[in-house]
Amino acid sequence: MSEDAVAKAASVLADHRASIDRLDAILVYTLAERFKHTQSVGRLKASHDLPPSDPAREAAQIERLQRLAREADLDPEFARKFLNFVISEVIRHHEQMQK
Repeated sequence: MSEDAVAKAASVLADHRASIDRLDAILVYTLAERFKHTQSVGRLKASHDLPPSDPAREAAQIERLQRLAREADLDPEFARKFLNFVISEVIRHHEQMQK
Protein backbone atom coordinates (compact mmCIF):
# COMPACT_ATOMS: atom_id res chain seq x y z
CA MET A 1 0.00 0.00 0.00
CA SER A 2 1.35 3.44 -0.88
CA GLU A 3 2.16 6.10 1.70
CA ASP A 4 -0.66 8.26 0.31
CA ALA A 5 -3.18 5.45 0.75
CA VAL A 6 -1.99 4.83 4.32
CA ALA A 7 -2.17 8.55 5.13
CA LYS A 8 -5.67 8.78 3.66
CA ALA A 9 -6.78 5.72 5.64
CA ALA A 10 -5.34 7.24 8.83
CA SER A 11 -7.22 10.48 8.15
CA VAL A 12 -10.51 8.67 7.54
CA LEU A 13 -9.95 6.61 10.69
CA ALA A 14 -9.33 9.78 12.71
CA ASP A 15 -12.55 11.30 11.34
CA HIS A 16 -14.56 8.21 12.28
CA ARG A 17 -13.05 8.16 15.76
CA ALA A 18 -13.84 11.85 16.27
CA SER A 19 -17.46 11.16 15.28
CA ILE A 20 -17.60 8.18 17.64
CA ASP A 21 -16.23 10.33 20.47
CA ARG A 22 -18.90 12.99 19.84
CA LEU A 23 -21.64 10.37 19.72
CA ASP A 24 -20.39 8.79 22.95
CA ALA A 25 -20.63 12.19 24.63
CA ILE A 26 -24.16 12.63 23.29
CA LEU A 27 -25.10 9.20 24.66
CA VAL A 28 -23.72 10.01 28.12
CA TYR A 29 -25.45 13.37 28.34
CA THR A 30 -28.69 11.90 26.98
CA LEU A 31 -28.61 9.10 29.56
CA ALA A 32 -27.92 11.64 32.30
CA GLU A 33 -30.96 13.66 31.20
CA ARG A 34 -33.08 10.51 31.05
CA PHE A 35 -32.03 9.52 34.58
CA LYS A 36 -32.89 13.00 35.90
CA HIS A 37 -36.46 12.40 34.71
CA THR A 38 -36.61 8.85 36.04
CA GLN A 39 -35.34 10.09 39.41
CA SER A 40 -38.26 12.55 39.47
CA VAL A 41 -40.61 9.70 38.60
CA GLY A 42 -39.08 7.63 41.41
CA ARG A 43 -39.61 10.40 43.96
CA LEU A 44 -43.21 10.78 42.80
CA LYS A 45 -43.80 7.03 43.06
CA ALA A 46 -42.21 6.89 46.51
CA SER A 47 -44.27 9.79 47.83
CA HIS A 48 -47.51 8.18 46.58
CA ASP A 49 -46.68 4.58 47.54
CA LEU A 50 -46.65 3.46 43.91
CA PRO A 51 -44.66 0.37 42.93
CA PRO A 52 -41.12 0.99 41.64
CA SER A 53 -41.80 -1.11 38.54
CA ASP A 54 -44.51 -0.78 35.89
CA PRO A 55 -44.27 -4.01 33.84
CA ALA A 56 -46.90 -2.94 31.26
CA ARG A 57 -45.09 0.35 30.54
CA GLU A 58 -41.72 -1.39 30.46
CA ALA A 59 -42.98 -3.97 27.95
CA ALA A 60 -44.48 -1.23 25.77
CA GLN A 61 -41.23 0.74 25.88
CA ILE A 62 -39.18 -2.30 24.92
CA GLU A 63 -41.52 -3.00 22.00
CA ARG A 64 -41.33 0.66 20.94
CA LEU A 65 -37.54 0.74 21.15
CA GLN A 66 -37.25 -2.48 19.13
CA ARG A 67 -39.47 -0.93 16.43
CA LEU A 68 -37.32 2.21 16.40
CA ALA A 69 -34.20 0.06 16.22
CA ARG A 70 -35.53 -1.76 13.16
CA GLU A 71 -36.35 1.60 11.53
CA ALA A 72 -32.81 2.80 12.30
CA ASP A 73 -31.24 -0.42 10.99
CA LEU A 74 -30.01 -1.34 14.48
CA ASP A 75 -30.27 -4.85 15.88
CA PRO A 76 -33.60 -4.89 17.81
CA GLU A 77 -32.21 -7.53 20.18
CA PHE A 78 -29.38 -5.17 21.11
CA ALA A 79 -31.94 -2.40 21.67
CA ARG A 80 -33.99 -4.72 23.91
CA LYS A 81 -30.94 -5.69 25.97
CA PHE A 82 -29.88 -2.07 26.29
CA LEU A 83 -33.30 -0.87 27.43
CA ASN A 84 -33.63 -3.80 29.83
CA PHE A 85 -30.34 -2.73 31.40
CA VAL A 86 -31.49 0.88 31.68
CA ILE A 87 -34.88 -0.16 33.10
CA SER A 88 -33.24 -2.42 35.69
CA GLU A 89 -31.10 0.52 36.85
CA VAL A 90 -34.15 2.78 37.05
CA ILE A 91 -36.08 0.19 39.09
CA ARG A 92 -33.09 -0.25 41.41
CA HIS A 93 -33.01 3.52 42.01
CA HIS A 94 -36.77 3.59 42.60
CA GLU A 95 -36.52 0.73 45.09
CA GLN A 96 -33.79 2.58 46.99
CA MET A 97 -36.01 5.68 47.19
CA GLN A 98 -38.79 3.67 48.79
CA LYS A 99 -36.63 2.47 51.71
